[in-house]
Amino acid sequence: MSKKNVEDYLTEGIYGTRLPKQQERDYFLGTLRERIVIALKIGQVMTDKGLLALEENMKNNKDAKLLFNGEIASKYLKAEKDLANKYNIPYTVVSNTEVDTDIGAVLTYDYAIDKENIFMEEETEKEPSSPSKDEDNKSTLFSKLKRLF
Repeated sequence: MSKKNVEDYLTEGIYGTRLPKQQERDYFLGTLRERIVIALKIGQVMTDKGLLALEENMKNNKDAKLLFNGEIASKYLKAEKDLANKYNIPYTVVSNTEVDTDIGAVLTYDYAIDKENIFMEEETEKEPSSPSKDEDNKSTLFSKLKRLF
């Protein structure tokens, strides 16, 4: 191991001891990915599907804790907080203005569980296929030619 120099001691004194995987902790509201049951993006927290996914995971993981992003208005978190109270899951609102993250809520443990898929799957609705613009242009061109003859 290398010896600490004066700069290392000063940095440690000002900012505290460096934690391993600090970028990962910043992104996941202070926890590590290997501890997460489910992570919801900010937009997903405000939807009914996100609320249902969170409730389902709360039922199965009663010893977990819930972390919320402090940038989300509290009126959008009311239903999630009510769910946490219903299942006796402690929650914390994490406000870190120095870090920019798109994570809105995290259901996590204090130890590693190594769940492979932690993000809620987004279902995209399929739109009925509409004719392309080229086909529309061709049909209008042919219809104009028909009228001429």
